[in-house]
Formats: sequence, structure tokens, C-alpha cells
Amino acid sequence: MSNIYEGKTTNEAIENGLKDLKVNKNQVEIKVLESDDKRSFFSILAPRVVRVEMKLKDSPTSNVNKKRVVPTDESVEKAREDVEEFIKLFIEKLPSDDITYDIKVENGDLIVDMNGQDTGYLIGYRGAVLNSIQVLLTSVANKNTSEKVRVLLNIGGYKEKREEDLKILADKIAGTVIRTRKSITLEPMNSYDRKIIHTKLQENNKVETYSIGEEPNRRIVIHLKR
Repeated sequence: MSNIYEGKTTNEAIENGLKDLKVNKNQVEIKVLESDDKRSFFSILAPRVVRVEMKLKDSPTSNVNKKRVVPTDESVEKAREDVEEFIKLFIEKLPSDDITYDIKVENGDLIVDMNGQDTGYLIGYRGAVLNSIQVLLTSVANKNTSEKVRVLLNIGGYKEKREEDLKILADKIAGTVIRTRKSITLEPMNSYDRKIIHTKLQENNKVETYSIGEEPNRRIVIHLKR
């Protein structure tokens, strides 16, 4: 979500925004909507107004104040029934005949685990297929409920392996940033992967992280702390 702020100069508009959001300049994305340098001869006597658009950067702490509403047991149970019915039909259509599943409820979320001898094609490159199936299951879970029920899918222990790989990558990139004193922008990642990187590098007191760009091409930037 972005906000618009005004000032007599660009710097004043930015300062007004930073004070309102209670953040520093490194924590926001700034877009100048009206520059104080672009004034015509005919507007020279008009009051100077500069507008900037400011948006909080993606970080693990950006959603701290957002309290999640846990769905009722009735909604969760209805979602679980719909998801299980869908998964049974889904598995019947798969080329593998040894795929098993398990559905658990934790804090109002549906935790779905699928396993089998060959599950690679259900995971896809860097979890792309897995993420698509998770989106599909979430849609199924919420088709008959008025409350939001989250579905978290794991296939063949992929998420544990992916998390470990990303933590190793985060430490490696942070080391390069510290050594070269130059920022590094990672390739696009989904929100789940970005959160792992952000969280891991919160432990490092020499670097900071933030995200740039729009989905699905949002990237993490790792830079030295100032």
C-alpha cells in the first residue's frame, strides 16, 4: 500500500512522509509525482506543491502490526473437507500411483503434506509447480467459507530443503557484500523465499535487506548497514 505526501520541495515532501510513517529513508520506496524543478513561467506565482508516493519496502518487520484473524473451527473444518475431496481426485489423475497425503490443522491453517517415490514433477523448478498447487488448494479451501483459511503445502520435504539452501545462500551473499562493500540484488523470488532470506540476515549485524520491484519479479537487495 502506498501513500501520497506533499511539500514545498521534494525533500520536504519526503520528510513529511517519513515522519508520518515513522521510518527512515532506507525503509521506503519513493516516487516523485510532481517535481519542484518542473515549473512553467505561468505557474511561477502559484504556491509550490510537490507530491511524492511512498511505499514501505518488503521486510519481515513490515507486517508486525498486522494482526491475523484466525478463522473459526467451523470454517476450517469445511475448508479441510473441500481440500481433501479435491486432493483425492487430484491424486487419481497423477501418473504416480504411490502419492500419499496428510492434512493437519495448526492455528487455523491447513498443513498439507504430500509424499511419494517420484514427486519432482509436482515441485517443479525452485518450487514453481508446488506454489501453483498451493494457490489452487487455497482457492478450493475458501470457495465455501466467508473467512480466510490459509493452506500451506509441502511435497517430499521440499520446503525444509529449500529453507536450508536459502539460509546458506544468504550467508554466502552477505559475506560477499561485507568483503566487497557493494550491494547485491538477488534474482526474483516468491514471498516465502524472500521471508527466509530477510529473517536469516536479521541475525547479521553488518548487513540489511529490503525488496524492490513488483510481483512476480520482486527481488531482495542486500547492502551494508550504514
